[in-house]
Amino acid sequence: MQQRDIRLLILIVVVAAVAIWVSLPSNPGIHLQLGDKSITRDIRVHQGLDLQGGMQVLLEADVPEDQAVDAESMAAARKIVESRVNGLGVTEPVVQGIGNRRILVELPGIEDPEQAIANLRETGLMEWVDTGAQFLPPGTVVTTDMATSAEAGETVTDTETVYHTVLTGKNLRNAQVEFDPTGFPVIAFELDDEGARIFAEHTANNIGRYLAIALDKTIISCPRIDGAIPEGRGQITGNFTVDEAKATVLQLRYGALPIPLKVIDTRAVGPTLGQDSVQRSIRAGTIGIIVVLLFMLVYYRLPGLLADLALLIYAVLTLALFKLIPVTLTLPGIAGFLLSVGMAVDANILIFERMREELRHGRTLGRAVEAGFRRAWTSILDSNVSTWITCAILFLFGNSFGASMVKGFALTLALGVLVSMFTAVVVTRTFMRATVAIAGDSLRDKKWLLGI
Repeated sequence: MQQRDIRLLILIVVVAAVAIWVSLPSNPGIHLQLGDKSITRDIRVHQGLDLQGGMQVLLEADVPEDQAVDAESMAAARKIVESRVNGLGVTEPVVQGIGNRRILVELPGIEDPEQAIANLRETGLMEWVDTGAQFLPPGTVVTTDMATSAEAGETVTDTETVYHTVLTGKNLRNAQVEFDPTGFPVIAFELDDEGARIFAEHTANNIGRYLAIALDKTIISCPRIDGAIPEGRGQITGNFTVDEAKATVLQLRYGALPIPLKVIDTRAVGPTLGQDSVQRSIRAGTIGIIVVLLFMLVYYRLPGLLADLALLIYAVLTLALFKLIPVTLTLPGIAGFLLSVGMAVDANILIFERMREELRHGRTLGRAVEAGFRRAWTSILDSNVSTWITCAILFLFGNSFGASMVKGFALTLALGVLVSMFTAVVVTRTFMRATVAIAGDSLRDKKWLLGI
């Protein structure tokens, strides 16, 4: 047995051991302490919307159909929506652009769908508005000289006056929910250096006047300036509930949308299978894999046994990759994985059939093994490249049209095919070479062990 094969065999054992550890359901994750730095990585299976349940929301730019939508504005809007979704605490959300006007959002396990939708679609433009000597009650819709990046047509307002915007949310450094002495929630804010300077100058020069705070052109608070505020800090009071205050803070932290969005479709998604059905599906898949393993063992005998070992390594290695990347598992994703198992078996069958042909022509076992792999390689490569091209087309289709399930199928199938090539060509070949080196002479007269 050559040194190269020994090194490969050791590498395969190490990789398989690591993959088994990663694939364990009770895996605690990775926790490393490197000096003052701590590295923590959660390793678990991430379930998709169809397995976990949740909500799917389709957003569209709220501008006239004949008005072009700036690609940069939509890209910025998608990033802000993604930040807001992450701020909701949703695990494994999906936020992706569809075409040049739409954004698809998937929220697995969401508990408050209505509040989540409100957080996603509201523009979140915060303004400090100079209303002069006029007090405007909360809920008043106003017109200001600060326009949003894209207007969705004329806005109906409660006032005809155009008020001056002193500051906007872009000058906001931080915002958080606090409670006043009576226990009511308030929003404490801190401005950046530029905002603090403007705020200090305005409050010093306008004592006794009102400085209203508006969110998306709607007054939420209209305090009277009693003195200069030089620190750039303050509180926004209003008739907030705790949830409303948190939602407002979420919008302020992650910025205003550069373009207004509207909800054109919402869909509540329940777990398609349920826990009991998921367990049954896992059981059915396990039975199917066992049947395949038995077929390989009975039909190809010793090579089939080695292929079975390689297939088990393939399964744990693929699952480990899914957890490490991580890949969000959906029903189509599971289907893609099972299909890749079949392709892994197909590669081994091609190799073993070529090897049997060589043995029937009188080749030695060692030469038959090498010739079998060499002759089957072209067919295996062509088949897998064709599959990768198909996966790329499916992935691009799913990415362009918001078909996330198609993307999941394409991704898991492509990864599975990649790993299957490694296990069929490297792992099985190394096992066969090791077998020839250890028991080649004894197998010469026992061709029934080789499936002949």
